[in-house]
Amino acid sequence: MNVNIKKLHEDAVIPKYAHDGDAGFDLVAIEDVIIEPGETALVKTGLAFELPDGYEMQIRPRSGITLKTKLRVQLGTIDSHYRGEVGVIVDNIAQVKIDEIDLNEKEVTYWTQHHPENIEGDEETNHYQWGGFPHGTYIIRKGDRIAQAVIAPVSRAQFTEVETLGETARGEGGFGSSGVMAE
Repeated sequence: MNVNIKKLHEDAVIPKYAHDGDAGFDLVAIEDVIIEPGETALVKTGLAFELPDGYEMQIRPRSGITLKTKLRVQLGTIDSHYRGEVGVIVDNIAQVKIDEIDLNEKEVTYWTQHHPENIEGDEETNHYQWGGFPHGTYIIRKGDRIAQAVIAPVSRAQFTEVETLGETARGEGGFGSSGVMAE
């Protein structure tokens, strides 16, 4: 299958599959993004896709980021008729105590915009703490592989309203109805 891709930013990275047999390809950040504990950010990829009719692109987390950090990539769907920039929604689920914040919000915003080079931290985990940034702040660096995407066929349903639904052994049992332990 051919998928047309348009670079919307000079630093955008055309996706590729890391290994033969991979279902997903990586999406790469085109700019630095600082995400404090409890915040949600949009990470831009600088790419727009032309997917064939009958397909979608699913945005998914990368397992290493989910395992090693408090960053959570939100699942997303890119429809075949969407032609805008693909972005990745990222939550920082780290918790912070109020007394760990040194600067007020206006000062944090100023320093983030004017002095991002002063942020220091662990390069391996991208976990940063500096000045007014609370412990648990992460920075996604330009060029980081932040998420993966999978292109998959989509089935379209026709919905029919009925008075009753067919009977099953499970019935209305949900949310833990099958128990926790494997048999």
